[in-house]
Amino acid sequence: MKVVLFCGGLGMRMRDFSENIPKPLVPIGARPILVNLMNYYAHFGHKDFVLCLGYRGDAIKEYFLNYNECISNDFVLSKGGREVELLHRDIDDWTITFVDTGLHSNIGERLLAVQKHVAGEDVFLANYSDGLSDLPLTPYVHDFLETDGVASMLAVPAPQAFHILEADKDGIVQKLEHVGESLVRINGGFFVFRREIFDYIEPGEELVLEPFRRLIAKRLLHAHEYDGFWASMDTFKDKQKFEDLLTRGQAPWQVWKA
Repeated sequence: MKVVLFCGGLGMRMRDFSENIPKPLVPIGARPILVNLMNYYAHFGHKDFVLCLGYRGDAIKEYFLNYNECISNDFVLSKGGREVELLHRDIDDWTITFVDTGLHSNIGERLLAVQKHVAGEDVFLANYSDGLSDLPLTPYVHDFLETDGVASMLAVPAPQAFHILEADKDGIVQKLEHVGESLVRINGGFFVFRREIFDYIEPGEELVLEPFRRLIAKRLLHAHEYDGFWASMDTFKDKQKFEDLLTRGQAPWQVWKA
């Protein structure tokens, strides 16, 4: 299946890390979060990618045009550096389509912009490109294919740093609980779509607003609950958490290394 990756956001909350690097290129170890995510999909056999570019799309193009497999693979150097024998390879069997989908486009607009690039796909995958998981992808896709749904989204527990409260009309708190103890789940950004998704998106619409509400009304939107590892990178603090896990040898999203 083709994998559509939304890589065009401005990434304003990552500006404390860099003014010039688009969020998909923010590194986690030797490779950007985008390549970590692509390695995840490739591990499950999905190696045909469509990148929806926007802010600093030129930097993403340049990164792959100058991709050096030696950075993240073992190799043998001989003849004074004139010959390099890679012991492992990563992206040599990938196909990557780079599409400019607009600087200020929302996700729905970006998806419409690449419709022709997934025209031959009955089902395709999509991702926000700012989150990583160890989700078993094949069972997730299989479960969706057993339904009549048009779209499926990953439903993960809400971040643990907050508390949920309920108050009456006078502002008196009636209930207070840690979000981790609640049943609240959020959109994890790992999508499966049938081609019919394009019938539900009007120009200018944000994907998870009007189009998803139309699907909900027809009972065609599914949620796949997952309680394993999932984390997003919205801020520099989130990047540091990924780096800490990697340093400790606890990077569960690297399923290709398991």
